[in-house]
Amino acid sequence: MKVGEMKYERVDLAAVAEKMRGLTRRMAAATSGREMAEIRNESIAQAVKVQTMSSLCYIRFTLNTSDEFYLKEKEYYDENTPALAAAATELNRAFLANPHVSEALEIINPNVVKVYELSLKTMDEKIVPDLVEESRLVTEYDRLMSEKTFRFRGKELPLSVLRKYFDDPDRRVRSASMEVLGKGLKEISGDLDGIFDRLVHVRANMAKKMGFSSYAEMGDCQMGRYSYGRKEIKVFRDSIKRDVVPVVAKRRREIADRLGIDRIMLYDNEICFPGGNPEPVIGAKKMFEAARGMYRDMGGETGAFIDEMLEADAFDVFAKKGKWGGGYCTSIDGYKQPFVLANFNGSSGDVDVLTHEAGHAFAYYEQFRSGADYELGLGTMSVAEIHSMAMEFFAWKYAASFFGKRAEDYKYAHLLSSLTFLPYGTMVDEFQEVCYDNPDMTPHERNEEWKKLDIYYRPHLSTDGIPYIEEGTRWQYQMHIYENPMYYIDYCLSQSVAHQFLVASLENYADAFGRYVGLVKKAGELPFGELVESAGLKDPLKAGALRESTAAIDELIGRLGEKCFG
Repeated sequence: MKVGEMKYERVDLAAVAEKMRGLTRRMAAATSGREMAEIRNESIAQAVKVQTMSSLCYIRFTLNTSDEFYLKEKEYYDENTPALAAAATELNRAFLANPHVSEALEIINPNVVKVYELSLKTMDEKIVPDLVEESRLVTEYDRLMSEKTFRFRGKELPLSVLRKYFDDPDRRVRSASMEVLGKGLKEISGDLDGIFDRLVHVRANMAKKMGFSSYAEMGDCQMGRYSYGRKEIKVFRDSIKRDVVPVVAKRRREIADRLGIDRIMLYDNEICFPGGNPEPVIGAKKMFEAARGMYRDMGGETGAFIDEMLEADAFDVFAKKGKWGGGYCTSIDGYKQPFVLANFNGSSGDVDVLTHEAGHAFAYYEQFRSGADYELGLGTMSVAEIHSMAMEFFAWKYAASFFGKRAEDYKYAHLLSSLTFLPYGTMVDEFQEVCYDNPDMTPHERNEEWKKLDIYYRPHLSTDGIPYIEEGTRWQYQMHIYENPMYYIDYCLSQSVAHQFLVASLENYADAFGRYVGLVKKAGELPFGELVESAGLKDPLKAGALRESTAAIDELIGRLGEKCFG
């Protein structure tokens, strides 16, 4: 069935919550582990029903944030899902308290218990009003950014389209487009500051009610991180500062010298070639044909996956006014269907969508085929992002299909961009930690904190002279900071693992890809570090783990640079 044909019906969440309360009573009275497992299966069936319809609602809202019907439906789920989550948490509590829990864990994965334990830490009826308000504020931000347009070259452009000009070969165009961005954001600065300030306080209030010292700590638990937390993340951030920041600064300085740039501005940070970074040599239709050929060549499983995705029209990739400006992959669980939303703009990022987001979709595809534990799913997001980021690198073998004679240029730009991202993504995490540890900071103080961190993590870069952005506001159009707090470090952890897969693939592609598929299939079965090590790779959360992999990536960037520049 095509995604557009899937029927949407509002789920009566109050009725589902009542069913969950009935299951909770049965769970408390269950007299065997098998009975507990059966009750759990009934609760999962209810969760799948809710997820399916709420996911269809979200997809259709993000396709057109001006659609009043799906806006109202999304508001309905935003307002009522927290109460349902509280009811589900009580079921988890009853499961953990039942004297036959050990017997139940002989039937289901014991790691499910850790997920249940985290749910008890992060969910309670007393924070339901806060969760409703949080969702309302996130929707307010989504609509603000989706409906905001920027006048450039005589046209009103959404941010997703304006972004293309940030990487234009002409530095004057890049500068002008960034100036338009800054001035446009300045127009809504009061809304941006106000929404975030309210989000920080509502999240800090939740953390206090739930007994956490800071929302940063609570956010880690909400992200399902049962095997690591702030302490281990700090070790990783220190590794980034020590082992990655100097390499990025060195390589970016080399490019600036090559381009004749004295001072590297924010709008220079992704440029690698005097004539501009490589762009796809084929249009969208041919791009999907190339993607089909690529995934079929990788193996039977990936071939069947891409065929099913295309048959279901499970990609929506063209930018338009009112469409949510980011990109994502989600699932429609009742139909066992992944779905990808993106905003093609003619850049190399379009190809990244067909690799990054399709990597997520392939993981969902495998999860649906394997019948993995529902609560564990694809694992933490630090695991899920390995699926996507590593797939980007496994697609290198097929780069010529998308970039023609500039395939090596693409690899160089892609690899350097991925390394450049690590300090930025880590900075986002530290910025959020500071904001949530100090919820009463003023907007000015938050911007000053961003500027200070920018010096530590991106010493080669300047925003001076860019309207509004120079005030330390770059973070305001990083949607995750508003929408998905404490998520961003997952990208960094995953990128570090994906780099290891890249190095391995260049030595033995078949072996590396086999280990990758094995990791995807294990997904949530193991905690992050154990899963990474089971694939023969190093856990980036351990001290010193990035030193060797960064050196290997730096060497590879050098070899690719010699091919591209002589």
